[in-house]
Amino acid sequence: MTDAELEQLLLDIESDRAERKASIANPGKIREAICAFANDMPNHGQAGVVFVGVNDDGSCANLSVTDELLRTLADMRSDGNILPIPTLTVQKRNLRGWEMAVIAVQPSDFPPVRYNGRVWIRVGSRRATASAEEERRLSEKRRAKDLPFDLRPILESSLDDFDLDLFERTYLPSAVAHDVLQLNERSTRQQLASLRFTTADGSETPTVVGLLGIGKSPADYIPGAYVQFLRIDGDNLSDPIADQKEIHGPLPDMLRRLDELLSANIHIATDIVTGPLERQYPDYPLTALQQYVRNAVMHRNFETSNAPVQIHWFSKRIEIQNAGGPFGRVTRHNFGQPGITDYRNPNVAEVMKNLGFVQRFGAGLAIAQRALLDNGNPAPRFNVEDTNTLVVVFARSRP
Repeated sequence: MTDAELEQLLLDIESDRAERKASIANPGKIREAICAFANDMPNHGQAGVVFVGVNDDGSCANLSVTDELLRTLADMRSDGNILPIPTLTVQKRNLRGWEMAVIAVQPSDFPPVRYNGRVWIRVGSRRATASAEEERRLSEKRRAKDLPFDLRPILESSLDDFDLDLFERTYLPSAVAHDVLQLNERSTRQQLASLRFTTADGSETPTVVGLLGIGKSPADYIPGAYVQFLRIDGDNLSDPIADQKEIHGPLPDMLRRLDELLSANIHIATDIVTGPLERQYPDYPLTALQQYVRNAVMHRNFETSNAPVQIHWFSKRIEIQNAGGPFGRVTRHNFGQPGITDYRNPNVAEVMKNLGFVQRFGAGLAIAQRALLDNGNPAPRFNVEDTNTLVVVFARSRP
């Protein structure tokens, strides 16, 4: 946006496209504003702007706009608190003779957008949480074209394919704020549409993310929506198979069972000789394996491949691979670099974040590598191809 356009918004105290903050002392309010502008309830089709370093009356707040402050604001885009991830830019600008941070938030193609389980909208010059009717209107605003694959309808399916008890008992409380649920104004069908588990056109057709999240048997409609596990007694695929399993089911059940399976296969050596206290050394840290497996599930290509996520557990290494190469701004060359993230399945990522299987977007690989280092494992090896990603995790040497 030009300086003239920004100054016009800055001076228009009644505008529903601008909000002013003197500082970042209350980051939650800034996130609420970002969420509200992303929802674009007035349907402007233009960016909403948060001016940081400006008082409510439009005067200078004398805020020092540092690189650290700009990074803090930019991190609000992808820290997992605002879902789906909004599109925004953060800049240091000089307007009317003083410096300020300017956050320009584009309207979302996939409303409603939530911050900590609440849908925030603009009502004139103030923010408010959306009513059931306003959420319905936001759902209808979703673009019908260029949808990510995980929002596409599965025409052969119906509401009968959903585990509605799982939805109401497990997913709703994790995705929607408690006090919003207590209002109890929304029917189950309205909640399904609002959370993008069904289409917003009134047909109530389950979407890909709906079946993956709460489907009774997702693989019936989405081939490859499961995890294949092989425990091999040796270091080659031709060696004897010690154990094999296929992990099916909706994401909450599948990810929980995967955690149990990984934990059960980790061997823990005990050292009572080298120090005064007993020490235990797992051959693999559970945290690292969880991060790699969850990333594989989150980023796999459900659209053009029927292959499941595969875990091959050899005697001295584990290979985890999924049918999904680099996507968006992630390339072979910058894969794994801090801050470089993108999402082939943004709504699957949202479900996993809401369920607590992802703590912070973009941090999984760093968490895994730190866990391996702390446990004494060698560095992992990555093989990133156009259509496949493989991570090889090596066992820790026995003490």
